[in-house]
Amino acid sequence: MGSIALTVNSVSHTVEVDPATPLLYVLSDDLGLRGPKFGCGLGQCGACTVIVRGRAIRSCVTPVSSVSGAAITTLEGLGTPERPHPIQKAFIDEQAAQCGFCLTGAILTAKAFPDQNPKANDTEIRQAMSTVLCRCFGNGRMLRAIRRYAQGM
Repeated sequence: MGSIALTVNSVSHTVEVDPATPLLYVLSDDLGLRGPKFGCGLGQCGACTVIVRGRAIRSCVTPVSSVSGAAITTLEGLGTPERPHPIQKAFIDEQAAQCGFCLTGAILTAKAFPDQNPKANDTEIRQAMSTVLCRCFGNGRMLRAIRRYAQGM
C-alpha cells in the first residue's frame, strides 16, 4: 500500500492503495465516480477512458502510480447537464449518442484529439476514434459532432 496524490476533475485527493492498482478502480471504488466504466478490462473498448496530460488513456490498464500528480479528467469533469462542455453539446446537437456503451470513450477521445490536433481532417479523426468500440456504429453523427466541436475551438 502507498499514499498516492491525484487531482481528479480539479479536486485533490490522496488515496491509500497498491501502486499497481488500475486507475479505473481508484476512480470508481475509492472516489465514487461513475463516468469511467469497466468494459473489456484490456484497454481496447474505451469504456474506461479518462484524459491525462491532454491525452485520452485507458484507465483499466493504467497503474494509478503512473498518474500520481497529474491532472485527470473524467466525463463528470467536463460539464453539467445545465452547462454541458462544448464537446458534450456537440454530441447532443448531432444526436451522436445511441446505446451509451462507448459514450465515455467517445466523448473524451473526441475532446482530447481535436484539442491536440485542431486542424485534423476527417481521416485523422476517424483514425483516432477507431480506438473506441462502438456497438451501434453511430460514427457519422459522432464525426459531425467532433467537427462541430473543432470548428468552435
